[in-house]
Amino acid sequence: MKEVVVGLASCGVAAGGRGVYEKFSELLDPEADQVALKQTGCGGMCYREVLVEIREDGERSTLYGKVTPKRVEQIVEEHLRGGKVIEKWVIKDEDFIDLQERVVLHNCGAIDPFSIDEYLASGGYEALKKVLAEMEPQQVIDEISKSGLRGRGGGGFPAGRKWQSCRNAPSSDGVRYVICNADEGDPGAYMDRSILEGDPHSVIEGMIIAAYAIGSADGYIYARLEYPLAIKILNVAIEQARERGFLGKNILGTDFSFDITISRGSGAFVCGESSALMASIEGKPGEPRPKHIHMVEQGLWGKPSNLNNVETLANVPLIMKNGADWYTSIGTEGSKGTKIFSLVGKVKNTGLVEVPMGVSLRDIIYKIGGGVKDGRKFKAVQTGGPSGGCIPESLLDLPVDYDRLKETGAMMGSGGMIVMDEHTCMVDVAKYFVEFLKEESCGKCTPCREGLIQMHAVLKRLTEGEGEEGDIERLEYLADAIKDASLCQLGGTAPNPVLTTLRYFRDEYEAHIKDKKCPGGVCVPLIEFSINTEKCTGCGACMRQCAVEAI
Repeated sequence: MKEVVVGLASCGVAAGGRGVYEKFSELLDPEADQVALKQTGCGGMCYREVLVEIREDGERSTLYGKVTPKRVEQIVEEHLRGGKVIEKWVIKDEDFIDLQERVVLHNCGAIDPFSIDEYLASGGYEALKKVLAEMEPQQVIDEISKSGLRGRGGGGFPAGRKWQSCRNAPSSDGVRYVICNADEGDPGAYMDRSILEGDPHSVIEGMIIAAYAIGSADGYIYARLEYPLAIKILNVAIEQARERGFLGKNILGTDFSFDITISRGSGAFVCGESSALMASIEGKPGEPRPKHIHMVEQGLWGKPSNLNNVETLANVPLIMKNGADWYTSIGTEGSKGTKIFSLVGKVKNTGLVEVPMGVSLRDIIYKIGGGVKDGRKFKAVQTGGPSGGCIPESLLDLPVDYDRLKETGAMMGSGGMIVMDEHTCMVDVAKYFVEFLKEESCGKCTPCREGLIQMHAVLKRLTEGEGEEGDIERLEYLADAIKDASLCQLGGTAPNPVLTTLRYFRDEYEAHIKDKKCPGGVCVPLIEFSINTEKCTGCGACMRQCAVEAI
């Protein structure tokens, strides 16, 4: 029996996936055509949506891209009923697929996220069964420590060390919490959303194993309200896990009990910070607090709390199932495993990319991403979200891992990767990210609240042609003050876009100030338009057509 699998993650839905799915449903007769219609999560090729895979004869399959309801009719008649593959619509982007190592994403685009049976058939919950049957909690922590797994939410802190600290933290009543951070707020980033929409049980299984390791009975998934599909799928998955005995009392017949509650965030970027996130779960304003005492000791409601992000937790079942030695065979000395990036911006192949740590930026952008769009010249790539930095062409061969990216002044962050071409103004880019962070600052501490306002004002003046001598030094002074004195890492990393653009593109700042020119041709007040009198006949046609009387 054939299977028609339609990608219905947010990217697929946005491209018209529901209409494609409904058209297949309308045209196909499951019994007469011997075809099962299914849905799946994000396959990564967002630039090819809507994706439709035709599976037949076990291993053999055909992947179609940019499918529309009109194309569905031809696929049904020619391929499903006529047995003829429509070659012109088949995806053959070998570089995009072959250069990746889909470890965490192995189920995304392969299984139905609404089906626990498909997750079980792929080996799901086998790691949990192994842990509960064969391992003590300390052995689990030791294995995670040995694997070298580091937090995928941005900080890169060793997961095993965090789990150990939480387990060792005193709790008068024994209460400890496991929290999954699904508050993905970086512009252009959607790694966590895609995992939740494509393979929710992997995250749930990771949370259960973490809870067993640290001695927790209660867990929270803090998901942003802008992710309605992910939340819907999570609710179904949690209920299915309860029904099958993977969540709730006496899991799989053991003395271990654990359950999960979904807490919805309202989209504040600062709630990606641990103490602000926990305050939000408690029903308080999402504001950070000084961490004289770490959250693993006194976190949610003053109890020891272990916080990991979606991608970190999705790695856990794979490590426990395959072993730490398997995991350490992937990646670099200080950064083990793979990393998922959302590759966006001025690049041909936008989408979700999973690569081993240590792959170069050049390979990601030019081999997997297909290079810069429209034949333009590469200028920079911004990694790490608004708090990250802009990396120039001279560093394209840099291996991507936590430590090497930090050396550039940028950071790994959660995994956003925005490619910029020659028509990008780096001063304008810095202004955009500082404006975003200014708006998202909770305002609790003066350096972040006032410093970002002042920094944005300087950048705004530069892009409006009102820059003056001393502005670069003023930006550097503000950056140091904000970094050194801010309460949390929103402020501590907020100057990174400014500092990295100053470090690698200082000439553009100087052009804005001294020459009143924008090299990227973006800042309108710095652009002059004139008529070439040698080529203009003076007919007046352009003057009559101009809507704003520019001529």
